[in-house]
Amino acid sequence: MAAPVNIVIGSHVWVEDPVLAWIDGEVIRVNSQEVHIRTTNGKMVVANLSQVFPKDTEAPPGGVDDMTKLSYLHEPGVLQNLATRYELNEIYTYTGNILIAVNPFQRLPHLYDNHMMEQYKGAAFGELSPHVFAVADVAYRAMINEGKSNSILVSGESGAGKTETTKMLMRYLAYLGGRSGIEGRTVEQQVLESNPVLEAFGNAKTVRNNNSSRFGKFVEIQFDKNGRISGAAVRTYLLERSRVCQISDPERNYHCFYLLCAAPPEDINKYKLENPKSFHYLNQSNCYELDGVNDAHEYLATRRAMDVVGISEEEQEAIFRVVAAILHLGNIDFAKGKEIDSSVIKDDKSRFHLKMTAELLMCDAQSLEDALIRRVMVTPEEVITRTLDPASAIVSRDGLAKTIYSRLFDWLVDKINISIGQDPNSKSIIGVLDIYGFESFKCNSFEQFCINFTNEKLQQHFNQHVFKMEQEEYTKEEINWSYIEFVDNQDVLDLIEKKPGGIIALLDEACMFPKSTHETFAQKLYQTFTKNKRFLKPKLSRTDFTISHYAGEVTYQADQFLDKNKDYVVAEHQELLVASKCSFVAGLVPPTPEESSKSSKFSSIGARFKLQLQSLMETLSTTEPHYIRCVKPNNVLKPGIFENFNIIQQLRCGGVLEAIRISCAGYPTRRTFYEFLNRFGLLAPEVFEGNHDEMVACQMILDKKGLKGYQIGKTKVFLRAGQMAELDARRAVVLGNAARAIQRQIRTYIARKEFVSLRKAAIHLQSRCRGKMACKLYEKLRREAAAMKVQKNFRRYIARRSYLTLRSSAITLQTGLRAMVARNEFRFRKQTKYSIIIQAHWRCHRDYTYYKSLQKAVITSQCGWRRRVARRELRNLKMAARETGALKEAKDKLEKRVEELTWRLQLEKRLRTDLEEAKSQEFAKLHDTLQAMQIQLEEANLRVITEKEAARKAIEEAPPIIKETPVLVQDTEKVDSLTAEVESLKASLQSERKTAEEVKSAHSVAQAKNEELVKKLGDAEQKVDQLQDSLQRLEEKLSNLESENQVLRQQALAISPTGKALALRPKSTIIQRTPENGHIQNGEARTISDLSPVVSSLREPESEERPQKSLNEKQQENQDLLIKCISQDLGFSGGRPVASCLIYKCLLHWRSFEVERTSVFDRIIQTIGSAIEVQDNNDSLSYWLSNSSTLLLLLQRTLKATGAASLTPQRRRTPSASLFGRMSQGLRGSPQSAGISFLNGRMLAGLDDLRQVEAKYPALLFKQQLTAFLEKIYGMIRDNLKKEISPMLGLCIQAPRASRASLVKGSRSQANAVAQQALIAHWQSIVKILNNYLKTLRANYVPPFLVRKVFTQIFSFVNVQLFNSLLLRRECCSFSNGEFVKAGLAELEQWCVSATEEYAGTAWDELRHIRQAVGFLVIHQKPKKTLNEITKELCPVLSIQQLYRISTMYWDDKYGTHSVSSDVISSMRVQMTEESNNAVSSSFLLDDDSSIPFSIDDISKTMQQIDIADIDPPPLVRENSGFVFLLQRAE
Repeated sequence: MAAPVNIVIGSHVWVEDPVLAWIDGEVIRVNSQEVHIRTTNGKMVVANLSQVFPKDTEAPPGGVDDMTKLSYLHEPGVLQNLATRYELNEIYTYTGNILIAVNPFQRLPHLYDNHMMEQYKGAAFGELSPHVFAVADVAYRAMINEGKSNSILVSGESGAGKTETTKMLMRYLAYLGGRSGIEGRTVEQQVLESNPVLEAFGNAKTVRNNNSSRFGKFVEIQFDKNGRISGAAVRTYLLERSRVCQISDPERNYHCFYLLCAAPPEDINKYKLENPKSFHYLNQSNCYELDGVNDAHEYLATRRAMDVVGISEEEQEAIFRVVAAILHLGNIDFAKGKEIDSSVIKDDKSRFHLKMTAELLMCDAQSLEDALIRRVMVTPEEVITRTLDPASAIVSRDGLAKTIYSRLFDWLVDKINISIGQDPNSKSIIGVLDIYGFESFKCNSFEQFCINFTNEKLQQHFNQHVFKMEQEEYTKEEINWSYIEFVDNQDVLDLIEKKPGGIIALLDEACMFPKSTHETFAQKLYQTFTKNKRFLKPKLSRTDFTISHYAGEVTYQADQFLDKNKDYVVAEHQELLVASKCSFVAGLVPPTPEESSKSSKFSSIGARFKLQLQSLMETLSTTEPHYIRCVKPNNVLKPGIFENFNIIQQLRCGGVLEAIRISCAGYPTRRTFYEFLNRFGLLAPEVFEGNHDEMVACQMILDKKGLKGYQIGKTKVFLRAGQMAELDARRAVVLGNAARAIQRQIRTYIARKEFVSLRKAAIHLQSRCRGKMACKLYEKLRREAAAMKVQKNFRRYIARRSYLTLRSSAITLQTGLRAMVARNEFRFRKQTKYSIIIQAHWRCHRDYTYYKSLQKAVITSQCGWRRRVARRELRNLKMAARETGALKEAKDKLEKRVEELTWRLQLEKRLRTDLEEAKSQEFAKLHDTLQAMQIQLEEANLRVITEKEAARKAIEEAPPIIKETPVLVQDTEKVDSLTAEVESLKASLQSERKTAEEVKSAHSVAQAKNEELVKKLGDAEQKVDQLQDSLQRLEEKLSNLESENQVLRQQALAISPTGKALALRPKSTIIQRTPENGHIQNGEARTISDLSPVVSSLREPESEERPQKSLNEKQQENQDLLIKCISQDLGFSGGRPVASCLIYKCLLHWRSFEVERTSVFDRIIQTIGSAIEVQDNNDSLSYWLSNSSTLLLLLQRTLKATGAASLTPQRRRTPSASLFGRMSQGLRGSPQSAGISFLNGRMLAGLDDLRQVEAKYPALLFKQQLTAFLEKIYGMIRDNLKKEISPMLGLCIQAPRASRASLVKGSRSQANAVAQQALIAHWQSIVKILNNYLKTLRANYVPPFLVRKVFTQIFSFVNVQLFNSLLLRRECCSFSNGEFVKAGLAELEQWCVSATEEYAGTAWDELRHIRQAVGFLVIHQKPKKTLNEITKELCPVLSIQQLYRISTMYWDDKYGTHSVSSDVISSMRVQMTEESNNAVSSSFLLDDDSSIPFSIDDISKTMQQIDIADIDPPPLVRENSGFVFLLQRAE
C-alpha cells in the first residue's frame, strides 16, 4: 500500500485522522514531502507524502461489491467501501474470493429466505450480489464437478456473527444436498438443530457478545456420489473450562446453568434449585439475564432440540442432574480443621449442598467429602492418606466441577455425532469451521494464548491460499510474473510450537516439575527467547511476556498458565464418579489402568490442543478452502453504528489487509479492456479513429504515457501500485484543459449575451420615447373628436326622448283594445270547454260500466277453465303418483289439501260472484231506468217537433186572420203540457242520477279503501320477503357450517366406538320440504292456522322415512357403465362439458346425494385422479378443469346440508301470492319420480327456482374432494406454464452488449439490431407459449374466470423473476438493457390486447414493478428528477430500497447518462434509515405467490347458469334401459 507519488494540488486524498481513522480532503499545497490538506470537516492538516493516499472521486455512490474493482486498493478505500455498503444494509462484500460479512445487529429475513437461496443456486460466483450463499454454492459446485473436498473457514472476533454465518451456510448446504432421513428427521435438520444444544452448553455472554462461542467447532458435512448429504460429524476444540468456576463482571457463565434455574417449578423443586444469585459459580458477576432472551422459553427450546438430535428423556434427565450437581458443588465451602493443613465442611449450608451434590450424582456423600478434602499417596512402602488445606480443597472442588462439565460437553458432542451418523463410504466433504477470532484484552491468559496460536496457524494457511489465487489469476491471463514475497508468520509459529524450545514445550516441562511456579516459567521464557524479534519482555513486570502476532502485539499474563495447562486425572475424583449408581455419570469418566488408579496423572492441555490443531490443519490442507471474514461494526452491539478504528483492527486481525498487501505486491489494479478504454480513452483519442482491437488500443494508450512494469493479459490490463493514480492525474489534466476550453467559450457567450442585451435595451428606450410623444399627439386629437361626439349624442338623446313618449302612448291604447277582445274570446272558449267536459265524462262512465261487466264475465270464465285444467292435471298426477307406493300416503294428504284449497277457492269465488252479481243487477236496473227515461225524453221531443211541424203547416195552409188565434191557443196548451211532462221526466232523471252518484261514490270510497289495504298488504309482503331473504341467507351460511361440522363429526364417528350411538340420536323436528311431504316449489310463507294441520300430519311419516342404505345389482351395473363412460373423452355440447352434466344427472336421478353410504363418489374421484396422473398433458388437464368446475357449480347450487335445507323453503315467498297462485304452485310441485323435477323442461325458471337437495355426509365429502381436485388441476396447469417460460425469462432479462471494439469499428447499430432481434425472438417464444395455452383452455371451454386467474398469476411470476434479476445483477441495470426489456414487454402488452379482457383480465397490471423499473432505466434526464417525482409519478409502486438499489447499480453503456443526483441518493438513505429504525421490512426482492387465488363462491358467482336439460347422452348409455331418464329429458 505504498503511497503514490502523483499527488498534486487539487487532488482528493485520504489522510489519517485521530477520530475517524481516515478522512478525505483536497490538497492545497505540496512542499517536497509535506502535503497541506483541507479536510471535509474544514480542518487544515499537514501530512507526510507517504501517509497520503489518493481518493477515487468516480467511485459508485453505493460502493463496489468486489474490492478488487476499486481503483485504489488501500486501507482507507476498503474502509470507505465497507462503510458505504453498510449504510445500505449491504453487509456482504467480496475481496477477490474472500467474503467479508459485517454484522448488522438486526434481522434481515429477506436475505435468507427460500427465494434468495433459489436465486443463488447454480449462479456463477460474482454474477449476483455478494452473499454467504454464493460461497457455499461455489464450494458445493466445486465438490460436485471436481470431486474434491472443500472447506469454508469462518473467522472473526467475538460478536462478529460467526455462529449465525455458520448456520446460514448449513441451511444452504442442506437446501442443495438435503435428503429424507429416518423417522422423518433429516441429517441436515439434526446438524442444524444440534446448534441450540451446543450453544446452551458451550456459549456464554462475554463483554463483546451476548452469545459468544467459547469453543471451536468444525462441522464435516459428508456427501454421497450424487451430491446428497449422507452424514455429518462435529468436532470441537478447546472448551473454556475455567469459565465453569471463574467469571468476571459483566460476563455470564455457560447458558445451561441459567436455563436450568428458569426451568418449570417441578424441575426446580426436584433439583433443589434457587435464584442464580444464590450459587457461587453464578454470582461472581452481576449479570444474570440477557436483554430480549427468556431463559424459561430457551430451556424448553433446548429440551426440544435434544429430542431432535436423539437424546432420550432419561439421558436429558441425567444431563440436567449433572448440571444442577455442579451448581450445588460450587456452594460447598471449607474451613480449617483441627489438624494442621486440614479442612472440613464449613457449615450446615455447605453440608446441605454436599448432600444434594451426592444425591444428584447418585454417589455416597461421605465419599464425595473424602474425594474433595483427602488425597491418597502410594509409595513403595505404604499408602499415605493426607488432608488438604481449605485453599487446596477449593481447588480440588473446582477441578472436579471442570472435569465433570468438560466430560459432559464431550459426551454431548459424541452423542450428537452418533445420532447424526457418519457415512464411511463418503468420498467428498464440505467442512465449515467456526473458530474463535484473534483476541487481545487487557488481561490475556492461557485461553487467549491458544486462541491466537490457532489464528496464527489459520493465517498462514490463508496467506498461502491468497498468494495461490493471485498466481492462478496471473496464469489465467497469461502474463509474465515473478515470485512475489509476502510477510510470513512461520517465525511466530516456531516460537510457539517448535520442539524442544517452543513456548508450549517449555510450559509442559514446567508443569512436570512440582516446584515450578509462574515466575520460574516466565524467567525460563525470558532466557530462551531473548534474541527472538517476535518475543518481547515488558519493562515493569516479572511474569508477563509479549508476542508480536500478525495482527499486532499481545501481552500475556503467565500467572495461571501452569494451572490451566494441567489436566490432572485425580484418582479420588475418578473413583467417586465410577462408583456412581447412575450409569450416565459413571460413563462420563472412562476407567483407567489399575497401576495408575492410585495416583494423579498429568496431561498437557496445550500439547493436546496442538495435536487437535495439527489434525485440523491436515484436514484443511486436503480441501479447497473458502474464506469468510466476519466483522463486528461496533462494541455496543447496535445497528447503524460503524466504528472505523474497530473495523480496521478487525480487518488487520482477520488478514484482509494482509491479503491486500499481497495484491499490492503484484498488480493491485486490474481493469477489463472495455473499462480501461472507457475511463482512459480520452488520453489518446486517436486510437478510436483507426480500426484497432481493444488490446492494441490499451497498449497504445499505455505506451503513449510512458508507463513501465504493467502487463496486458487476455481480457484485462494489470497495473502496478501507483500507476492508476498516475493515469488518473494525467486524465485530470486532460479534463482540466477541456474544462478551461469550455469555460472560455462560456465566458465569450456570456459577454456577447450582455452586449446584445444592452443594445436591445437602448433600442427599447428610444422606442418608448417616440411612443410617448405620439401618445400626447394622439390624446389631443382624441379629445377634439370626443367633444364632437358628445354634442352629437346629446342632440340624438333629445330627439329620441320625444319619440319614445309618443310611442309609449300609442302602445298603451293598443294594449287596452286587444285586452278587451281577448277577454271576450276567452269567455266564449271557456263555456265551450265545460260543455265538452260534461259530455266526455258521461261517455266515459257509460263505456267504463260496460267494460267492467265484460271483465267480470271473462274472469269468471277463466277461473272455471283453469279449475277444469287444474283438475285434469291433478288426475294425471294422481295416476302417476299411484305408481310409486312409497309416496302414496303423501299423495293422499296432498289430495286432501288440494280439495280443501279447491273448496276455499270455490267459496271465495262464489262470494265474489254474488257480490259482483248484486252490483251488476243494481247497475243494470239504474241503466235500464235511465235508458227508459232517455227514450221517453226522445219520444216527447219527437212529438214536440212533430206538433210544431204540423202547426207550422196548418198555419201556412189556413187563412191568415181567421184561424190564427185558435191555433196559437191550442199550440200553446200542447207546448205547456209537453213542457210540464219534460220537466217531470227531467226531475225523475235527476233523482235517478243522484241515486247513481251516491252508489258510485260509495263504490269509489270502498274501492279506495280496498286499494289502500292492498297497497299496505303489498308493502308488508315486500318487507316480509326481504326479512325472509335475509333469514334465508343466514340459514344457508348456518347450513354450510353445519355441513362442515357434520363432515368432521362423521369422520370422528367412523373412528370412535361410540359412533353408532351418536348416529342414532333423534334429529331436529324441523319441517322438511321434500318430495315426500309436499315438495312446495321454492317454499312459501303461510299463516300458522294454515300450516298447523299440515305440520301435525307430516311429522309422523317424516320420522319413519329412511334413506336408501345400499344399491341393488342393477344400480351397480349402471354405476359401472357411468364410470366407463366418463373415462372417455365425451367432449362438449354447446360449450357445456358432457361428462360433468352426465354425472350430475345420474347422481340426481339415483338420489345418491341423499344416501348415507355409497361408493359412486369414490369411484368418480378415482377416475378423475387417474385421468390427471400425466401432469404434462395440458389437454387432459384443461378438459378435467372444465368438467370439475362445471360439476362443482351444479353441486354448489343444489346441495344443502342436513338440518338447514328444511328451514329455508318455508320462509321463501314466490311472486304468486294469491290463492290461485299458491294452488298452482302446489300443483306444480307435486311429487314425481325422484330428481326428474329438476330437469323438467317446462319449469318457469332455471336452476335458481329449483329446490335444494338435502345432502348427506358422502355427498358433502365428494364436494370437498372435487374442490381439492379443481385446485390441484389449476395448480398443475399454472406450474406447467411456469416451467415452460422460466428458461426463456433468463434469456430475456439481459441483452447482449456490443464490445468497445465494435463501437470503435462503427458496427454498433448492426450489433444492436441483431441483439434486439434475438431478444425479441425470446419474447415471441413466450408469447407463442401463452397463445398455445390460451388456445387449449378455450378449446376445452374452461371458464374465463379461471383462465384470467392463470394468466394473472403467470404475469405476476414473470414480474417477480424479471424484477428480482434486475435487482440482483448489476449488468442488467443499464440503459440499453432497459430498452431491450421494454421492447419485450410491449410484446406481452400486445398479447394481452389480442387475448381480450375476458381471458387476460388484469394480467398486464401484474407487470407494474418491472414496467416502472424499466421505465426508470430509459429516462435520459435522471439527475434532474427529484425524489418526490420519482416516488410519486415515475415509480409509485417501487419501495425506497428498490429505487436506491436501481439508482446505485445503474450504468449507461449507450449514451453515457448518469444516475440520479447525489441529493436524491442522500434522501433515499435517510428514508431507508428511518424505515429501518421503525422496524419496517427492508426487503427489496419480490415473492412469488403460488397460492390458489379463488374460492368456490368466486366460481359460482362468476360462472353463468348452465342448462343441462337438452344435452344429448353419449352413445354408450343411450341404448341402456337404466338411463332412459336421460332420453326423456333430451326429448
